[in-house]
Amino acid sequence: MELKRLGHVAICVQDVARSAEFYQNLGMEVAWQDADWAYLKAGDDGLALLGPGYKQAGPHFGFVFADRLPMETAYEQLKTQGLPVTDIHNHRDGTASFYCKDPDGNWFEYLYEPPVTAKS
Repeated sequence: MELKRLGHVAICVQDVARSAEFYQNLGMEVAWQDADWAYLKAGDDGLALLGPGYKQAGPHFGFVFADRLPMETAYEQLKTQGLPVTDIHNHRDGTASFYCKDPDGNWFEYLYEPPVTAKS
């Protein structure tokens, strides 16, 4: 599997706005914030803050793929091995991902991040 890097950690928080402000004060930048979740960045690495109402995923860590095909190949391999995988989800920002559990029940995400194109 052609992993690019460990890209983010997702944690549960009680108040998304308060937690986002806290992590901003530690030097992170808000990349996305919604009522029930936020995503902050420190360079290429991310921290997802999941509020009490967020239902799509629980605490997890995410591996990043530079190309979509290896992520889809990994999905098929894990599925063939009988591991619990969710469907691949296409996100509104052009990324795509799926979740899987390790042997101890910890969730992880395999995430395809398309290259960032420079704006002219």
